[in-house]
Amino acid sequence: MATADHREGQDDPESEDEVYEVVDLTEYARRHQWWSRVFGSNSGPIAEKYSVATQLMMGGVTGWCAGYLFQRVGKIAATAVGGGFLLLQIANHSGYVQVDWKKVEKDVNKAKKHLKKKANKAAPEINTFIEEATDFIKRNIVLSSGFVGGFFLGLAS
Repeated sequence: MATADHREGQDDPESEDEVYEVVDLTEYARRHQWWSRVFGSNSGPIAEKYSVATQLMMGGVTGWCAGYLFQRVGKIAATAVGGGFLLLQIANHSGYVQVDWKKVEKDVNKAKKHLKKKANKAAPEINTFIEEATDFIKRNIVLSSGFVGGFFLGLAS
């Protein structure tokens, strides 16, 4: 039920005028003692929680799982795309399908222009994500290096 003095965009989740506060949990935990009492002394960054060997093992195991899945899904995707392309070529050669290559080229160029416009608008969000990921990797360098090593092992197996 809408009220008479409801302003447009005030409670709209799609409103672009909303302001969010970013809270760094590590700083918050250091300033508030109750956090440590509730969650224990191991509630800080992961580098403070576990030993180097545990971090390497956790990173290596998760990296290996991710690499193994990435390899399997990649093979399935490559097989599907290659098989579909092969079937289309056979159908085209047999006369079942006629491809209008001028229309395909026109549509591809149109899609390129659209993607360039969208990429320019998404650049700030991508840069923020990259900065956050870099900060996480710097704070958890042992875990991250274990993950990368495990990922490459997963790809190789």
